[in-house]
Amino acid sequence: MGKLLIVGTVAFDAIETPFGKTDKILGGAATFIGLAASQFYVESAIVSVVGDDFPQDYLDLLVAKNIDISGLEIVKGGKTFFWSGKYHNDLNTRDTLATELNVLADFNPVVPDNFRDSDVVMLGNLHPNIQMSVINQMEKRPALIILDTMNFWMDNTLPELMEVIKHIDVITINDEEARQLTGEYSLVMAAAKIHEMGPKYVVIKKGEHGALLFHEGNIFFAPALPLREVFDPTGAGDTFAGGFAGYLAATNTITYENMKNAVIHGSNLASFSVEKFGTERMENLERSEVNKRLHQFKTLTQFDIEIS
Repeated sequence: MGKLLIVGTVAFDAIETPFGKTDKILGGAATFIGLAASQFYVESAIVSVVGDDFPQDYLDLLVAKNIDISGLEIVKGGKTFFWSGKYHNDLNTRDTLATELNVLADFNPVVPDNFRDSDVVMLGNLHPNIQMSVINQMEKRPALIILDTMNFWMDNTLPELMEVIKHIDVITINDEEARQLTGEYSLVMAAAKIHEMGPKYVVIKKGEHGALLFHEGNIFFAPALPLREVFDPTGAGDTFAGGFAGYLAATNTITYENMKNAVIHGSNLASFSVEKFGTERMENLERSEVNKRLHQFKTLTQFDIEIS
């Protein structure tokens, strides 16, 4: 079993969907990634920053999930990163109502000494310079570096993002972002162009329509499980990334075949994340529930066919 280093935001979110709204609740990419990865009992650490307005209860939750928070800087007198958004009826589109960087504006990440030899590094959605700083702090080349990013960084920091992309093994982005990054409408062509930028593996997320994995001309598709209720999709992508990275760190096997399993595990955990607001569902998720739903994923895609 390997070590997992997680870099990303630990934040407050305020969310409105057709099913209700919240005041400030626990959110952030690193939070969702860490909670998802904890399902695999992997040794993990978060590198992030919060203000001293961040509740001790939230810190205790992360520690209780066996997540090392020695790399989580707490800025005295500072305010924690805050995002607020409102989802449309289809839950696939949303409007950002507020983004307050606060302590994140001056964040200088420091990787804990005992995680500078991590086997897997999960670079959550953040400024590319922060992501690059973390890569440069590693004592040795990790077995796997996974990058999550978004269109905001493509719009505003493309040269810096392209430099990070040169140094990673896996990129996870959605279909819209893959098209923007490459200028290709076909996701097969987009993945081929991204391979040329550096990553050996390309994961393209399609929300409620599943995820695609590309590697050396091979394509694997994982469906999203049809759910009765979806309350809040905010953390779904990060939960997917956490399940994906956590499984690979736990199994310590970096192959295309094992990546397929990782995509299924990520999709499985993401299906839980959307069932409640914020991190609520992931905080109390039982392993028995996870395994039961994995069986549902298997029956969803398993079939026998004779090909002559």
